[in-house]
Amino acid sequence: MQTTTPLGIIKSAVFLTIGVCLVAFGLEQFLVPNNIIDGGIVGISIITSYITKLPLGIFIFFFNLPFLYFGYKHLGKHFLFSSLFSIGLLAIVVSIFHHFPSVTKDLLLSSIFGGIIIGIGLGIIFRNNGSLDGTEIVAIAFSRKISFSVGEIIMFFNIFILASAGVVFGWDRAMYSLIAYFIIFKTIDVVLDGFDESKSVIIVSDLYEDIALAIMNHLERGVTYIDGQGGYTKEPKKIIFCVITRLELAELKHLISEIDPSAFIAIENVHEVTGGFIKKKKPLLKFNQKKLKLKNPE
Repeated sequence: MQTTTPLGIIKSAVFLTIGVCLVAFGLEQFLVPNNIIDGGIVGISIITSYITKLPLGIFIFFFNLPFLYFGYKHLGKHFLFSSLFSIGLLAIVVSIFHHFPSVTKDLLLSSIFGGIIIGIGLGIIFRNNGSLDGTEIVAIAFSRKISFSVGEIIMFFNIFILASAGVVFGWDRAMYSLIAYFIIFKTIDVVLDGFDESKSVIIVSDLYEDIALAIMNHLERGVTYIDGQGGYTKEPKKIIFCVITRLELAELKHLISEIDPSAFIAIENVHEVTGGFIKKKKPLLKFNQKKLKLKNPE
């Protein structure tokens, strides 16, 4: 788990349990009763359970064991313990939910809501250093040795798994499975990255000091100067770098346009940020606010 302190272990165990229960509920109440599968080892387990008529939890647990050993060798014991706890608990909880009637028989609703619930559960598990899928463990380890990304390796595995679902359940169920799979991974991104997406901003302007001070005063965000050089003029340039939230982007653009309409701005998405705020009790250094038609930050 993420930390070895007793409180940290308990906290991780609680969140892992919540995540596992959500995944189990999404599987047994939406996907499995409608022959819709998830990707990875869980998807293989659903197909095998359908063919053999044996409980799903058995296959989820035993199919993951070789990958857990592989993960221990490459990713460490904390990851192993969190994943073993999550997978073992999932094997138990899916067996419990299996005895309850499904929420809906509508295939599209099952794909959408099952995908959302499973995605939230997996996001919580990933946040606490756990995993429910051995293919992810292999993908992480192999991505360090080959030129393919983790996502590309997982997608390679899942092409064959979803194709198998088409053979066993029919191609319409395979297509619904693809919808659920897409929703699951988009929901995981939301849980891991949050709704309030951050943006990194690069600004090039001759009025860099005024722009930087405006950002620090009005947005209360820290800025960094980067030394640069104009490619055509060969003149030295000061480049401003800062990170803001998506909701602050419009205000930042307005600030810059009021100070220097010709400033160059480049914006990129950022997945995670810590720090960057300015806690101030009095105004920062003054800058020319005559043409800046904004309310006083104080």
